[in-house]
Amino acid sequence: MEELDRQKIGGFWREVGVASDQNLVLTAQKRVEGLFLTLSGSNLTVKVAYNSSGSCEIEKIVGSEIDSTGKFAFPGHREIHVLDTDYEGYAILRVSLMWRGRNFRVLKYFTRSLEDEDWLGFWKFRELTADTGLYLAARPGRCAELLKEELI
Repeated sequence: MEELDRQKIGGFWREVGVASDQNLVLTAQKRVEGLFLTLSGSNLTVKVAYNSSGSCEIEKIVGSEIDSTGKFAFPGHREIHVLDTDYEGYAILRVSLMWRGRNFRVLKYFTRSLEDEDWLGFWKFRELTADTGLYLAARPGRCAELLKEELI
């Protein structure tokens, strides 16, 4: 992306797909279902809804913008980079994190909708992840729905 329109990226996003060359990332006990993004100045607040063995858990983290192309740094050696989005239907993010002394990179595909997968965004995600290796398509979940309705 050339420059991220910070006001348009805010709001609800449901995780639809995950790609990583690390199996550990795909088999995590807590599975992300949705995000709610809020921007204020150069800060990005991410409210994450996880499904943890059937229960919904919420984590709220605040990061700072690194540059205008959509890169944000978070505590705990984590980064989010918005690789591609049309703001209304889909977003493709690269999440980088350090865990147990190892760097992990994960590509994540999100849509605004609880039901639809936004086929244009899905094909772009598949193109970006063709050589990544492991791939997982997320199932719609109750936690994402509760987050979208702002009940959690």
